Amino acid sequence: MQRLKITGGRPLKGTIKAAGAKNAMTKLLVASLLSDKRCTFYNVPNIGDVEVTVALCQELGMEISWDRSLGIMEVITRELTSSYIPQRFSGSNRIPILMIGALLGRTDQDIIVPTAGGCPIGQRPVDFHIRALEQLGAVIEYRGMKNEGAYFAHAHNGLKGTVITLPYPSVGATENTIMASVTARGITTIKNAAIEPEIVELILFLQKLGSIIAIDVDRTIRIQGTRCFQEVEHTVITDRIEAASWGMAAISSKGRIFVEGAQHVNMVTFLNKIREVGGGFEIKNNGIEFFYDGPLRGGVHLETDVHPGFMTDWQQPFVVLLTQANGSSVVHETVYENRFGYTDMLGQMGADISLFKQCLGGKSCRFAQQSYCHSAVIKGITPLVGANIQIPDLRAGFAYVMAALIAKDTSTISGLTFLERGYETLIDKLQALEADATLVEIPHYSSPMMEQEVVRELVPVGA
Repeated sequence: MQRLKITGGRPLKGTIKAAGAKNAMTKLLVASLLSDKRCTFYNVPNIGDVEVTVALCQELGMEISWDRSLGIMEVITRELTSSYIPQRFSGSNRIPILMIGALLGRTDQDIIVPTAGGCPIGQRPVDFHIRALEQLGAVIEYRGMKNEGAYFAHAHNGLKGTVITLPYPSVGATENTIMASVTARGITTIKNAAIEPEIVELILFLQKLGSIIAIDVDRTIRIQGTRCFQEVEHTVITDRIEAASWGMAAISSKGRIFVEGAQHVNMVTFLNKIREVGGGFEIKNNGIEFFYDGPLRGGVHLETDVHPGFMTDWQQPFVVLLTQANGSSVVHETVYENRFGYTDMLGQMGADISLFKQCLGGKSCRFAQQSYCHSAVIKGITPLVGANIQIPDLRAGFAYVMAALIAKDTSTISGLTFLERGYETLIDKLQALEADATLVEIPHYSSPMMEQEVVRELVPVGA
């Protein structure tokens, strides 16, 4: 078993290159199933979620050539060999449910996909997806299968364009509906759609593929159905989550990091909050340089929201940053109801964080009066200490890495597979930035107490 051992206290310094966006590349792979033409992708991130999506697409007949070192992937699905996603992919990530939208226009056979997965940060209801696809003419049924469940879908009579209003601008539901609409007869109008940069990326790819698709200013997306496709070359946008993560790591460690490839246009809301808290950044031609620019200021109010609001995936590392800012700050999470579970460990490391069920912010959100702890008050400056850490989900994982980097003494972090899902060559990048970070091997033990003894050697009692 591998764990990450970090001794904190060193400012991070240097240059790293942000990878292609996880939340873009995985969806682009699914969208390429719509056609039988070759698609070539550049800037492909070598991460776990892309590997899982590749395996999913190969199950359906996609041929894939992936040069991981160059970040280039060529794919083609000449014909579907299956429309069934095996149950072993259940809970692997959120991609299987998106297969329905892409496959409805490619096959008249029954499509079977397992239930959605991903990090345990809150409910990920698929009713928005299903309702929209049914409005287009799909027939979808949920069935229990052994200890798991699966969705059965088909469109024997084809899909027909219509007007769809989403109850919430869900990214996944928007993506699913867009992909199904590409091959529907007539015009589909999606109102209250998500407009995240990754959605725009999907739209750009589909336009290259042959779709007629447009975005209006009022969260409305219009798609004119087609079945005439062409070959595509597409460069994946930089991962704005990774870029922001390294920016926060630079500032919280009192260091300086140039994030090559970070794109200003996709990080405006984040950069405003960095400036508000007193962090430094400078926009360059080919990226953004982040740096500590003196004592950080608390008194910040932050509310996560759908784009162009403050991204929910930026929230966890930003909370760590606020533990190093002077004064009290408020964070109101409005996207996922269970995204503050990671704060317990930060509390054990010395952070002063209090959770509240009320909406502490400028507006009430959909979790108001639902007994979810979805607001937090963070008091700083608090010194952090090393700990033995178990990662519960992807973004909390990087928050813990940040906390370990600024903590006194040594921390060991397990559950690294979560980090591998979304951060390319994380350990190499940490070491390139002069962090005291190494991988350590801990053998499997028959007794948890024996393992704890080894961990205590890595993290001394009281650290």
